Amino acid sequence: MQQHLETPAATRLRHAALAPLGEEGRVELVASRLIQTITTGAFAQGERLPAEQELAELLGVAIITVRGALSHLRQRGYIETKRGRVGGSFVKPSYQRILELNAAALKDTPRIALSDLGIHYDVITTACGVYACRRATTTEIDTVLQVLESINSSDPQVWRRQITDVQLEIAALSQSVRLTNEHINVHTECLPFFSLQDSDQDRREQTRANLVKKLEAIRGGDESAVADVVHTDSKQTMRWLLEQQSLLKNGG
Repeated sequence: MQQHLETPAATRLRHAALAPLGEEGRVELVASRLIQTITTGAFAQGERLPAEQELAELLGVAIITVRGALSHLRQRGYIETKRGRVGGSFVKPSYQRILELNAAALKDTPRIALSDLGIHYDVITTACGVYACRRATTTEIDTVLQVLESINSSDPQVWRRQITDVQLEIAALSQSVRLTNEHINVHTECLPFFSLQDSDQDRREQTRANLVKKLEAIRGGDESAVADVVHTDSKQTMRWLLEQQSLLKNGG
């Protein structure tokens, strides 16, 4: 079985995606949360999900609810279950299949809901950047910038994990646990859509360039410039996604 290295981004995404569900722990909701962990890339093809008991504890639901959700995922082809000493539930879809599922989700998402998600992401990301201007040290900023400049993978899946590492580290520069966690949550929700851009070299270059500008603005303590960069990146991303959505709906 292929081995996968766990990155800081994958770890954070797993924690966010598997946060307690509270009173709403229905089978459908658990299934939706588990599908999210797969479509965001928190678990790659061939990786094993946590055991049923662990998932129940992480999500705060009964084990029978988890079993029902896993059955739902098996029926839809997201996982396969193996028995025995090294058994468990393993992620089944390939990266290409995940992109197809994410494209289908984009196609089916109402435009107003997609735009609203973009606004939410814009607001939280801006807030993190503003507080990073006030709290981050030059050393911390330069460290993240060096990581960003070292990203050179041509593999879209690897690139997405690396760029997500940087985006979450920038959020953490705010030194606000609540803001950082909120950024992780909304970023996790957006990731299935963001990943659709990764085969577009122009979008990848724009994303990197905007992150460099953002870090430079944070280093200069320029809160207005940070907000401008975030707004620009959000508009570029939303424009691309809406164009792709139109193509998908028109059979493109």
